[in-house]
Amino acid sequence: MSMTLQQNRLDPSLIDREALNQLVAAFSRPGHVSVIDGDGTETQLPEPLYQHLMRIVRMMREGQALIMMPEDETFTTQAAANFLGMSRQFFVDLLEKGEIPHHRVGAHRRVYFKDLLDYQRERDKKRHEGLKRLRQEIQDAGLYDPE
Repeated sequence: MSMTLQQNRLDPSLIDREALNQLVAAFSRPGHVSVIDGDGTETQLPEPLYQHLMRIVRMMREGQALIMMPEDETFTTQAAANFLGMSRQFFVDLLEKGEIPHHRVGAHRRVYFKDLLDYQRERDKKRHEGLKRLRQEIQDAGLYDPE
């Protein structure tokens, strides 16, 4: 069952500033952080989880609220377009061209968050490559001297 946005939101204002500072310090020490359950059993956090939690704690200390979202969360076309920073119609055109996978729920299109992230990564990669080519063409034409 999908969680609501409010349940997914980690608000740093709900955590004492000193507690966040102590967590950042704990995650900054060499070695790994462990958790101790109510029975006193200690378990060391696996490396990927340790790294992820370290980023979360640091971001929260900087005052950033975070939203956790599973990759299989579905978006409406409007929410997906908003996420990618484009108009809904442009987004729907991408779906119709097959550039982003989607499925239907009744008459409505839905897109998995994972597929939005994949599209975003590929779009950013293409943009970066295009800018790199343009910079090289300008340099080759002698119109820009980076020195």
